[in-house]
Amino acid sequence: VQLQASGGGLVQAGGSLRLSCATSGRTFSSRAVAWFRQGPGKESEFVAALRWSGGFTYYADSVKGRFSISGDKAKNAVYLQMNSLKPEDTAVYYCAHGRGTITSSLRQKAGYDYWGQGTKLTVSS
Repeated sequence: VQLQASGGGLVQAGGSLRLSCATSGRTFSSRAVAWFRQGPGKESEFVAALRWSGGFTYYADSVKGRFSISGDKAKNAVYLQMNSLKPEDTAVYYCAHGRGTITSSLRQKAGYDYWGQGTKLTVSS
């Protein structure tokens, strides 16, 4: 299984960008998908998650109201629409799929089995 994240780039503060995460390789079924990020000199942090069953979404407080996670389960694809971007959103963004992710682990890296290689976002002030 391979995950390919794309869509990163350089954008001015206040701008918008959409990240995509496609899968290839053997077919698999995931229970949840998520985005994490790691800023320069920072620890990796949870950004957003989507639980396929029920379509429930979860967000870090820092991005709530600005970012939106969505997906296409038939394609195992996941997206992250980012609006009102801030310089502090600058990071490498990683997508992840979890086969058996439970609610209590949705915001934790350990809750996910497959990871993309990351796509870099730089927000200039």
